[in-house]
Amino acid sequence: MRKKKKMDATTENGDHLPTEGRFTNSCIQARRKCQADPTCNATYHYLNSCASSISTSSPAEEPLVPEDCMEAAQQLRNSSLMSCTCHRRMKNQATCLDIYWTIHPARSLGDYELDVSPYEDTVTRKPWKMNLSKLNMLIPDSDLCLKFAMLCTLNDKCDRLRKAYGEACSGSRCQRHTCQRQLRAFFEKASEPHSQGLLLCPCAPTDQGCGQRRRNTIAPSCALPSEAPNCLELRHVCVSDPLCRSRLADFQTHCHPMDILGTCATEQSRCLRAYMGLIGTALTPNFVSNINASVALSCTCRGSGNLQEECERLEESFSHNPCLMEAISAKMRFHSQLFSQDWAASTFSVMERQNKNPALRPQPWVPTLFSCTLTLILLSSLW
Repeated sequence: MRKKKKMDATTENGDHLPTEGRFTNSCIQARRKCQADPTCNATYHYLNSCASSISTSSPAEEPLVPEDCMEAAQQLRNSSLMSCTCHRRMKNQATCLDIYWTIHPARSLGDYELDVSPYEDTVTRKPWKMNLSKLNMLIPDSDLCLKFAMLCTLNDKCDRLRKAYGEACSGSRCQRHTCQRQLRAFFEKASEPHSQGLLLCPCAPTDQGCGQRRRNTIAPSCALPSEAPNCLELRHVCVSDPLCRSRLADFQTHCHPMDILGTCATEQSRCLRAYMGLIGTALTPNFVSNINASVALSCTCRGSGNLQEECERLEESFSHNPCLMEAISAKMRFHSQLFSQDWAASTFSVMERQNKNPALRPQPWVPTLFSCTLTLILLSSLW
């Protein structure tokens, strides 16, 4: 009997999807190694039982971890579990994140250390081709949000994922939990150029129709609470969920401003990915109006009492974050440039480069993350 050759899953563009074997040290792999060691396995099980004894006395505080649980975590300091990571598109992501937070019960969400995020960074450098000729069916002066929406519609995978969350998030009886799950699926599985184009499309300040389309991208009437809760209570809900806690840790890691000029702790592309990773969680951010690109959480700091300052820090990490604001503005400028080139030539290429050490060498933004070859081909079938 012949053995079936195991094939890696691929995206529509031929890119391999992340699998456990493609990581340096995924938490699922590390857990399997730990199971083979009786001492490590027993310690892990003890830590797992600690989860029920960890509590928070108020929404503003980090989990209070019993001392014996902290000692158990220290016993694993030489295990591969301590340096394991996950990926937001990996199979069994929930299991991986459960393992990560089990062995890091006291990891703080406010220290801005680069090893706090449970996610391993992977950056694809493969070119992504976008056929703009199909946009000729649109009115020439159509706004860019409409153009990026059309590009998604003309892409089978993007269109399928967008319709899925559109259906889940529509109607007067929408289920917020289902809507948010479908939103996460879209931003995890759709190609970044498509999802970022939809969410971060540039609009003229006077074009409120474009701005409204941009704000409605995440179906806020269903995905967001109808009445704004307290921000600290919302964070409390988030940190109680391993997925949301992970996305918040990732955001704080990569969107931490180094200075008032908007220099990110890591590359802007990673900040945008972390920001978009929060969409579909309890801490889903969105644009605040139709006339500008300011973003904020759907919560308030009213009623925070003596925790007012703590609450405002959380709220301002989105609404007044120079790193995030510049990353969003830079991506919108890039998207605008895509449609402002002279398309007389048959192709146009843009290579986005990474700043290898932004902390030491802050520099003006240049397009990052992917290279685009924009091919103009008139398709008679569209006319």
